[in-house]
Amino acid sequence: MQINEIPAEYFRRQDESPDGDFYRSPRLVAHIDDPAIAALGEFFRPFIPENADVLDLMSAYLTHLPPEVRAKCRRVAGLGLSRVEMAANSQLTEHVVQSLNDTSKLPYPDESFDAVLCTVSVQYLLRADAVFAEVRRVLRPGGSFLVSFSNRCFPTKATRLWLSTDDSQHIALVRLYFEESGDWENISAHDLSPTPGRSDPLYAVSARKP
Repeated sequence: MQINEIPAEYFRRQDESPDGDFYRSPRLVAHIDDPAIAALGEFFRPFIPENADVLDLMSAYLTHLPPEVRAKCRRVAGLGLSRVEMAANSQLTEHVVQSLNDTSKLPYPDESFDAVLCTVSVQYLLRADAVFAEVRRVLRPGGSFLVSFSNRCFPTKATRLWLSTDDSQHIALVRLYFEESGDWENISAHDLSPTPGRSDPLYAVSARKP
């Protein structure tokens, strides 16, 4: 299936009000539990090179880089909807407020980053393929895009498509976003769930810009 074959109503949401209104009230909390956070940090390690420039896409209060990984980064830029949350995120060196559902174009030059993260937020994107294409543009050759997700979300802001599909279908959907957004290498799915049945499930799809 291609994205243009999915009926448009599946990319609608229960709450169609501007995303900026929803995130006007800061939520200074973690959106996955501690075991899932630890598993995500371990997953990030091999993808973040020394002196890396990293973009945390749909950023918020926490970025989840292990401290020693963060310490070797040169730059960690955040792009999200809550200025207060990102200002309180100690791992960010800078931040930009932008709704990707209003404007998918990223405010960065070509080949600005060595890695881009999108953590437990892909379910809110209305034009994920356009955003993934922009991520590819701002990545340096050989850079990685790491998209992680769980079964937790703000259901009124997640797309109908996401809410009507299960974990394996979420993986397939994110793979589809990669496949339809340009030339990516090594598109790979990962089950990162640390203790199935006892903590939050966690999955990721990664890919590399050639």
